[in-house]
Amino acid sequence: MVRFLIRRVLTGALVLLLVTMVVFVIFYVGPGPKAVAHVLAGKQASPSEIAAEAKRLHLNLPLWHQYWIFLVNILHGNLGYDYYHGESVVSIIGQAFPITLSLALGAAVLWLTIGVLTGVVSAVRSRSVADRVLTVAALVFYSMPTFVLGLLMLLVFYYVLTTHGLAFFPPGGYTPIGTSPWLWFKGLILPWITLALVSAAPYTRLTRGALLDVLGEDYIRTARAKGLAERRVTYRHGLRAALTPVASQFGIDVGVLLGGAVITETVFSMPGLGYTAVQAIQTQDLPVIIGIVLIAATAVVVANLLVDIVYALLDPRVRLH
Repeated sequence: MVRFLIRRVLTGALVLLLVTMVVFVIFYVGPGPKAVAHVLAGKQASPSEIAAEAKRLHLNLPLWHQYWIFLVNILHGNLGYDYYHGESVVSIIGQAFPITLSLALGAAVLWLTIGVLTGVVSAVRSRSVADRVLTVAALVFYSMPTFVLGLLMLLVFYYVLTTHGLAFFPPGGYTPIGTSPWLWFKGLILPWITLALVSAAPYTRLTRGALLDVLGEDYIRTARAKGLAERRVTYRHGLRAALTPVASQFGIDVGVLLGGAVITETVFSMPGLGYTAVQAIQTQDLPVIIGIVLIAATAVVVANLLVDIVYALLDPRVRLH
């Protein structure tokens, strides 16, 4: 198990190193030194400020030396300075990331729970009315754009309820958990449900398909022949093996979502990483864009590393590869 984890950690580190190379080439090498210095210094920068920025970034040095400085700065937590907001990129990301983290983790728990439970019911009662209803519901929510479902949530649970004197859900925004845990929770309920309903459908289909395959295996028939209860056969023996594809999909989805849920954050006015990234792209705020790209890549790698660990626990054969 230790060797398995070491290999996965080294692979993740190599992936992040390659990501930094690609980011460096796209944002620093491609546009050219003058263009990079102009963008980083800001649209209103004078020629002297642009020259000072080029000197600060060492753009006159060989590319390998520039990349080395870029990599060292990242490792020291120096992602640059945002001239539009007058603060460091690390500070901006530090304000936005807790919002995205709260949104992603809460929604992930909901969609995993909904998806696995409905998938198990569909598999156990295959071709029944319940199976067909759950399948149709999954397809409906999966086909519905996130912004449409989010706006419907606000229309029903905020506007309609408020006009009838039941003002419970806020219209949007984010309250830090340190300020008020209750307001933090209330403000995230609708975004959580929106993301969960849209994202749960693939997990319903994955769980159903994988569990139906597993329930047809020889060892499952042997367990039934021994007289084990059907519930124990399904949940203890079948579901564990069926969760491996679900775990893979879960790691990808959570990792990507930690890089910013752009549509959901915009609909519910939550200034998370996705919302911040859109603002940075519109203003060509290069340091913030680079910082968010690196954070998003790190989130995907870490999430997949955790999935590999879960995968190894669910299926010991994985540790041998």
